[in-house]
Amino acid sequence: MQAKKRYFTLLSAGTCVVLLAYFGLGGVRFRASRNQSRRQAPSSSSSSSSGRYGSQQQQRYWPRFPDALRPLVPWDQLESEDYNAQASPRQKRDANASVYKGKKCRMDSCFDFARCQRNGFKVYVYPQQKGEKIAESYQNILAAVEGSRFYTSDPSQACLFILSLDTLDRDQLSPQYVHNLRSKVQGLHLWNNGRNHLVFNLYSGTWPDYTEDVGFDIGHAMLAKASISTENFRPNFDVSIPLFSKDHPRTGGEKGFLRFNTIPPLRKYMLVFKGKRYLTGIGSDTRNALYHVHNGEDVVLLTTCKHGKDWQKHKDSRCDRDNAEYEKYDYREMLHNATFCLVPRGRRLGSFRFLEALQAACVPVMLSNGWELPFSEVIDWNQAAVIGDERLLLQIPSTIRSIHQDKILALRQQTQFLWEAYFSSVEKIVLTTLEIIQDRIFKHISRNSLIWNKHPGGLFVLPQYSSYLGDFPYYYANLGVKPPSKFTAVIHAVTPLVSQSQPVLKLLVAVAKSQYCAQIIVLWNCDKPLPAKHRWPATAVPVIVIEGESKVMSSRFLPYENIVTDAVLSLDEDTVLSTTEVDFAFTVWQSFPERIVGYPARSHFWDNTKERWGYTSKWTNDYSMVLTGAAIYHKYYHYLYTHYLPASLKNMVDQLANCEDILMNFLVSAVTKLPPIKVTQKKQYKETMMGQTSRASRWADPDHFAQRQSCMNTFASWFGYMPLIHSQMRLDPVLFKDQVSILRKKYRDIERL
Repeated sequence: MQAKKRYFTLLSAGTCVVLLAYFGLGGVRFRASRNQSRRQAPSSSSSSSSGRYGSQQQQRYWPRFPDALRPLVPWDQLESEDYNAQASPRQKRDANASVYKGKKCRMDSCFDFARCQRNGFKVYVYPQQKGEKIAESYQNILAAVEGSRFYTSDPSQACLFILSLDTLDRDQLSPQYVHNLRSKVQGLHLWNNGRNHLVFNLYSGTWPDYTEDVGFDIGHAMLAKASISTENFRPNFDVSIPLFSKDHPRTGGEKGFLRFNTIPPLRKYMLVFKGKRYLTGIGSDTRNALYHVHNGEDVVLLTTCKHGKDWQKHKDSRCDRDNAEYEKYDYREMLHNATFCLVPRGRRLGSFRFLEALQAACVPVMLSNGWELPFSEVIDWNQAAVIGDERLLLQIPSTIRSIHQDKILALRQQTQFLWEAYFSSVEKIVLTTLEIIQDRIFKHISRNSLIWNKHPGGLFVLPQYSSYLGDFPYYYANLGVKPPSKFTAVIHAVTPLVSQSQPVLKLLVAVAKSQYCAQIIVLWNCDKPLPAKHRWPATAVPVIVIEGESKVMSSRFLPYENIVTDAVLSLDEDTVLSTTEVDFAFTVWQSFPERIVGYPARSHFWDNTKERWGYTSKWTNDYSMVLTGAAIYHKYYHYLYTHYLPASLKNMVDQLANCEDILMNFLVSAVTKLPPIKVTQKKQYKETMMGQTSRASRWADPDHFAQRQSCMNTFASWFGYMPLIHSQMRLDPVLFKDQVSILRKKYRDIERL
């Protein structure tokens, strides 16, 4: 046994020696051949035998690969689409370093907050340079900024700067392209490497790759850009804006097309699209595949190859059939009769179809991977759109069919809110952009998601007024808060106090007796000195007399700190109201705290002969205004009137000493999208206005009425549309004028008036 073990051990050892010798020899020969090839490579006189020897050794000891390995090339030099498709997101971000030199910029690192702390959020627009062409769309943007409450003409007070050089279209093939923009921007003495600057851009890059390069170094500037990708988007620094056409209205804009909340909310078509099909190049894959989903019934997805100069050179076998099908359908008819609208990417990530779908109350189905949706920092698009995936196109029909009808109606309603709040005009797009930036700067009073995504939206809810939602009249239901139970009466006095029988003193006594009155403020806008305290009657509630600021009409709507209640009862000095009427009007307002509720009503109309808006005080079956001479509203509207409306409109009111009540109605209707509420017909108010007081003389003056006509048109021009809404609703007390015993009625005195 021991002999066998010795033989086995020797045999094993011999085998190991042979194997080691074999592999050792091969390793030596490999190293020798490699070293030899190194020595011979630099020499131009290498013998052919040496070359063959090196080649033979490599073929012998290296495996054969079917394809040669790619050489190592710097990422910024790669142009292959295949390589780009396999690249990681991080590599792609690095590849676009030339697009955004300040790609790591954030508010904390590339923005000077100190400029904003000194003077607040003010925006400066560079003066336009002679000879520089500016497209109409960019002129609208600049006009929107200059017409806003943020604008300043003093650069030393500015927090944000906007170029007057047109940066909207940076496609080199476009006739709107501005040449030599790089040197022009660098030559601006306030440029400061783009710090605290905002650059607007709709189109960037050109055929065939359509990169997001704007053609000049933006440095530390923020971008308000359409069709921006999530890879290039710098969160909480850039702002993604929608792609809008040159015909997009500067102010106002059309309302959404959802007229009725139809149940079920289904239309003739389930899903529609009509647009170009790109046969080659970027953006062609998704639209080329739409025919797989089209069924010609409730899913109608139409494309055409017939665009461009040489489309016939690239036409495929489907072009003629697609073009014929494309001509059969009217796009507007499809849009207004579809539940969902497909929004696929084009050459760029954004598309005009996006805003068209929003306006038409057609729920957008997004099919543009990597697109940072407009205003995504503040808007929750899951409440208004379906976010699809280009790679899962075939699943889109089944996905939207599974959405419940209640959800579809909610989506459609949200499209209308977002359209009218942020997208219906260039002005709203610009103001939304500026408000987002302002919220970043003053984070302690920034708006939350509820404000941005619920009516009336972020543009009308100013966080400088309050950081608590319960201080605004729009969120009582969301917070479960009851409307206030007390009001402050503000009486506007313009005539001297000479007699104890004057209407203002009778009015003060009647209002003070109201169970809902917390205090009375007399705004003394008379040229005479303030009356002595003993001249005012004794009341159960405090009476505060304030001298009006500059004695102008707009001072009656200033946000006085003395107003401690949310509800304000606004009164003219010669208004005749009983305590019962005051009580009833306030109880009605508690059910409609966001609206104006009151007695004297007026209306507007369109005069076809003069092609302008008209104002009427005739007694008709409808109205659109409730005058603030006897009306209740939320005190937030004092703040909004003072800080939201432009100085030009308020100056006009002050110069005319007229129209302040009309302007307040314009403002409240623009915010609420609702008419005011009239309570209980009261002809005595009209008769009182024709009395013998100093204020009555204005009502009897024909020029006074003409001024109000002119005000209507000036206000409508600034808003960009007519915000006033007609109503035929009048709220009366229960059993009002009914043939029953007066003892059964709560507001008995109203019927005697």
